[in-house]
Amino acid sequence: MARSYLVLEDGTVYEGESFGYDASAFGEVVFSTGMDGYQESLTDPSFRGQILVLTYPLIGNYGINDDFYQSSSVHARALVVREYCKEPSKYYGGRTIDEFLKKYKVPGISGIDTRDLVIKIRTTGTLRGAVTQDRDGIEDLIKQLQKMPMPSESNLVAEVSCKEITRYDNGKDITVGLLDCGEKTGILRDLCARFNVVTFPYDTPSDVITESKVQGVLLSNGPGDPTQKDILNTTAKTVADLVTKLPLYGICFGNQMTCIAMGGKTYKMKFGHHGCNQPVKFEGRVYITSQNHEFAVDADSLDGTGLVADQFNVNDGSVEGMRHRDLPVFTTQYHPEASPGPLDTQFLFDRFGKVIREGHL
Repeated sequence: MARSYLVLEDGTVYEGESFGYDASAFGEVVFSTGMDGYQESLTDPSFRGQILVLTYPLIGNYGINDDFYQSSSVHARALVVREYCKEPSKYYGGRTIDEFLKKYKVPGISGIDTRDLVIKIRTTGTLRGAVTQDRDGIEDLIKQLQKMPMPSESNLVAEVSCKEITRYDNGKDITVGLLDCGEKTGILRDLCARFNVVTFPYDTPSDVITESKVQGVLLSNGPGDPTQKDILNTTAKTVADLVTKLPLYGICFGNQMTCIAMGGKTYKMKFGHHGCNQPVKFEGRVYITSQNHEFAVDADSLDGTGLVADQFNVNDGSVEGMRHRDLPVFTTQYHPEASPGPLDTQFLFDRFGKVIREGHL
């Protein structure tokens, strides 16, 4: 097996074995704490631009299945694991994660001490990194990494958003819009189970959305910095126009966009929340939630916006959801559709329908 190297901008080098596609890759190195859901994570558009480290020690044991895709391709730039399974269970078809990564031309590296790597990220914060098989070029690679911009500084949303408007007529009595900033298939699935759905590209002007006669709009998840200049000039303006015209529900990136559109601020977290076991306190209960984000809402910035933070992460106190004092607008930083993760908060899609019917929270 060929040797491979995970190189970090601070000069740290981890040596392991190469699997997946034979190529180099650059990105932000982040870790996810889920015990399963590796296929969903790899195909989640919110991981665009990132090198994904999985903390569970054995990855790939149940193989790859067509039902688990969250988009049509892999968005993580590389995969880092302690060990990958070469002979997965036949229950889901027996396809290996090695074959899966090769198909989408994504490199992997195994044999890494992922515990040590995660401790480094938690201590230092998110780092630029690269996966390479070129041992002789590591010193030059470290210098390149130190000069490279973070992937989140570019418009990653444009890379993953749909390119045209699509309608899903499901025979329902309510039609909602889905502003696609990098939506997961799970969100579209749960919307289609309840509503007719019209998906819109991330840069769709608000008048196009209102003229489509949708009765509410869900703002999807997505990758990168919500204050990236192209996003501020498109998505943020659209949301700012829509808040007084239609009921809105924002998920993850959509939570952050709602904050920004109404005058609040976001910040980059030290190492983000990635995984399907994040506890959130909401309405007197604690829910276990699925999350994938590097940015969060600044609670202090909400004064004067009309927004109220009403959900909080039990571990670090960060904002996990908001509601507007007067308008039919609410948000969650976590993913109620899970995929992967617990289904504790799927009721929020039904709440969205209730808000649309009644016109208020």
